[in-house]
Amino acid sequence: MAQHNELGKKGEQIAIDFLLKKGYKILEKNYRYLKAEVDIIAQKNDTLAAIEVKTRSSDYFGNPEEFVNPKKIKLLLSAIDNYVVERDLDVEVRFDIIAIIHQKKETKIEHLKDAFLHF
Repeated sequence: MAQHNELGKKGEQIAIDFLLKKGYKILEKNYRYLKAEVDIIAQKNDTLAAIEVKTRSSDYFGNPEEFVNPKKIKLLLSAIDNYVVERDLDVEVRFDIIAIIHQKKETKIEHLKDAFLHF
């Protein structure tokens, strides 16, 4: 497996552990719909969070969350819409980014709630 794929998988597990500690229930990992993939779908109370995980080994080229582009946002919106309709859910939906910088000695995690409001 390519090194960036390994880092991405490790980042997703870090994000899941982080969310579980914060009281979220993990409903799906790597949910696919057409060309879209939602890294994590989690729920806390009546809020469904569609979470994009961005992991980098450094912030040299920018913060991890800066790598979520408008095309990716559009795909995520269609995927989570399908998920909610398919399951006939009555929940608030929020789109979050969990940005992780994972270096050998230190891991920084930032949970950006309602992240797409800022784009």
